Amino acid sequence: MSENKDQKFVYDFTEGNRDLKDLLGGKGANLAEMTNLGLPVPPGFTITTEACKVYLESGSAPAALRDEVSAHLAALESKMGKKLGQSDDPLLVSVRSGAKFSMPGMMDTVLNIGLSDESVTGLASQAGDERFAWDSYRRLIQMFGKTVLGVEGELFEDALDEAKAAKKVTVDTDLDAADLKKLVKVFKKIVAKEAGREFPQDAREQMDLAVEAVFNSWNTDRAKLYRRQERIPSDLGTAVNICSMVFGNLGPDSGTGVAFTRDPASGHAGVYGDYLQNAQGEDVVAGIRNTVPLADLESIDKASYDQLMTIMTTLETHYKDLCDIEFTIERGQLWMLQTRVGKRTAGAAFRIATQLVDQGLIDEAEALQRVSGHQLAQLMFPRFDEGARTTLLGRGIAASPGAAVGKAVFDSYTAVKWSRSGEKVILIRRETNPDDLDGMIASEGILTSRGGKTSHAAVVARGMGKTCVCGAEELDVDTKRRRMTVGETVIEEGDVVSIDGSTGKVYLGEVPVVPSPVVEYFEGRMHAGADDADELVAAVHRIMAYADRVRRLRVRANADNAEDALRARRFGAQGIGLCRTEHMFLGERREMVERLILADTDGERDEALSALLPLQKKDFTELFEAMDGLPVTVRLLDPPLHEFLPDITELSVRVALAESRKDANENDLRLLQAVHKLHEQNPMLGLRGVRLGLVIPGLFAMQVRAIAEAAAERKNAKGDPRVEIMIPLVGTVQELEIVREEADAVIAEVEAATGTTLKLSIGTMIELPRAALTADQIAEAAQFFSFGTNDLTQTVWGFSRDDVEASFFTAYLEKGIFGVSPFETIDKDGVGSLVRHAAKLGRATRPDLKLGVCGEHGGDPESVHFFHEVGLDYVSCSPFRIPVARLEAGRAAAEAKGSDSR
Repeated sequence: MSENKDQKFVYDFTEGNRDLKDLLGGKGANLAEMTNLGLPVPPGFTITTEACKVYLESGSAPAALRDEVSAHLAALESKMGKKLGQSDDPLLVSVRSGAKFSMPGMMDTVLNIGLSDESVTGLASQAGDERFAWDSYRRLIQMFGKTVLGVEGELFEDALDEAKAAKKVTVDTDLDAADLKKLVKVFKKIVAKEAGREFPQDAREQMDLAVEAVFNSWNTDRAKLYRRQERIPSDLGTAVNICSMVFGNLGPDSGTGVAFTRDPASGHAGVYGDYLQNAQGEDVVAGIRNTVPLADLESIDKASYDQLMTIMTTLETHYKDLCDIEFTIERGQLWMLQTRVGKRTAGAAFRIATQLVDQGLIDEAEALQRVSGHQLAQLMFPRFDEGARTTLLGRGIAASPGAAVGKAVFDSYTAVKWSRSGEKVILIRRETNPDDLDGMIASEGILTSRGGKTSHAAVVARGMGKTCVCGAEELDVDTKRRRMTVGETVIEEGDVVSIDGSTGKVYLGEVPVVPSPVVEYFEGRMHAGADDADELVAAVHRIMAYADRVRRLRVRANADNAEDALRARRFGAQGIGLCRTEHMFLGERREMVERLILADTDGERDEALSALLPLQKKDFTELFEAMDGLPVTVRLLDPPLHEFLPDITELSVRVALAESRKDANENDLRLLQAVHKLHEQNPMLGLRGVRLGLVIPGLFAMQVRAIAEAAAERKNAKGDPRVEIMIPLVGTVQELEIVREEADAVIAEVEAATGTTLKLSIGTMIELPRAALTADQIAEAAQFFSFGTNDLTQTVWGFSRDDVEASFFTAYLEKGIFGVSPFETIDKDGVGSLVRHAAKLGRATRPDLKLGVCGEHGGDPESVHFFHEVGLDYVSCSPFRIPVARLEAGRAAAEAKGSDSR
């Protein structure tokens, strides 16, 4: 982006507010908000995301940035009464990243900027604690070396472990000042050797290099991977927060912690979080030392605890949401280092949303915006069977709920490798760090022996909806030998384990699962209003009821038989948007279709169709009975023809072997000739859909007759069939007119024969670009459109889903060509533009044209919002995704209403 010379790149914490997240990032905006609320925030300033964008695009910081930073640094020094890196009493600062959206652990932080060989003695003198000063200095060299200079972090960890081993201690707090002085020398040698330069002694150089490192961390591999996973735009950039240091490592009356205003795993009110005495903030989230529960702070430092509880209430009331808080206590003085709306599990999201409504903090419309279809889908996954026989290995902290079963793996690379081979894996580590992200994504669940609910593993897992158990101390994890030991039991890599993120329990082997209570509720087997109703089910029910009241989009199901239709109805389907009749011709009926294709004469063809007619009628009768009173869209036959024919290679071998035995089968010979004759290089773009109905006389007429007769039978039985006949793969209105004329004649015959008036509507599936571009013409012969977005995506992009997803999609996602697969979420710019265009053209010709979508995009949360915006009447999806579509249709309506009112 071009630099505006009047642009402001630096804001003091007193100048911002929480509404400036785009400019100041989430962390900077919230530091400013807390400052405005009068909370104890260490003074500091924020470098904007705009500065980061200039740096990333041009390779250098904006020209005005250095002077702006100098001015704000001078003001900070004046306020604090000391200068950055001052030898006798140094001002020290932290340099932290802070993007608009929370990206826990993905970008970089450096603490204790301003320490040097000279100022470390001044810090020791001012603090009256030599050990504290040298501990702070070794932390700076370690973080600066890894983050800014690119030194391998394990080199510092190994040196620290060696120092503890030499002293025969297990935790770093047992190292004294002399030990830490030696460690500083070792760390500086590591920097000089690995980075090719000495550790910088100039405080301003340290700060400037750290700021550049934070800018660069926006585009690290782990940050890009996280953004793709969480669908965060890549062009936002990160802000940089420069904050005066406060110290939690000044002794037992100091410490650092992370707190939540309510439980992020369950949503329950209470005191939740972790605290670590005599530590700096990174120690808590890194999980390298096990914390104590936040409630223990009351007995450690009651004054600070009481003040923190008051602040937490203030923040939750102010933000009207669960808040995630980082704090430090420096010799009894509480300081707030960060707050943000906290990440939470799916169950917690639903519970908290309804709790806040009951507290009067938000209304139902806002509660609906606080949850998502992705979270609802997570709640529908199975859970462990409590009655099953199990072998308990241990128990840790229930960090992110769910039931996960998989083979034990002990590094991220193996997790990804095995997952790509189709294996389900559980990633087991002592503690995770940002470099483990790709392995965490690939795993069914994450298990660590260290860390608590605020560790890296817990926070990232909750954000991704992954099952996670942390801090299982009884598990001895040996990543080098790829094994985990519990007492006498050894779990080698590849052994199956099961982890329960709702209880923290870890089991040996595979534990059976049972349906989730939310699925039981949707199935009608659990009632939300019952006295013993599950509180999560009650919360889901309340939000779903509101979504159903406000949504405009109706939700139908893709279902091909009565069983699926009945389940869809229980899940809230308002009809069937797609019945794929080709699914009715599989199994034993496939031979009947072969006979139809092989028919040489009209008589043979009529005989084959006559055999199929009663079977089709029975199918439709059962389906219309299951969906009585609701619309049912039946798509006429639309398979690639090869799906009904034997594999050409297998058939050729069979015929050749039979001929060699002089035992040739006449039917096989005819079938082989037909297969050769009908063989297509690209069957998906060949003889299918409406083309099949036009080429094989009587095929579509037979299906229409079966539909009409089934509808007449239901009507005569006092039923209420509401049938829509859909012609597939139409590319021109002439195709539709021919088929419709034939269908109208058949329907009239059935009406006359049964004495029944049938109101069967006839429409088409828009799944070809030409159909979308000529929708005004096609609407002259169609009473409804249903967008087949699966095929429309294939034909717009020019690739076959089955082929490309296994070949180059992964590379395209990694290179950022796709943010997400266009088969998963609708491509708004390409496919979406055609849908919008066709809807507009179609309704210009026929204002009452009914519009729906029947591709699986109909159950995708992001796509549902697009279909609402375009003005479709309904979406259709698989039965399991119906609740998700209902919820998102409600969210789309509430979101649009909120936008209109602003």
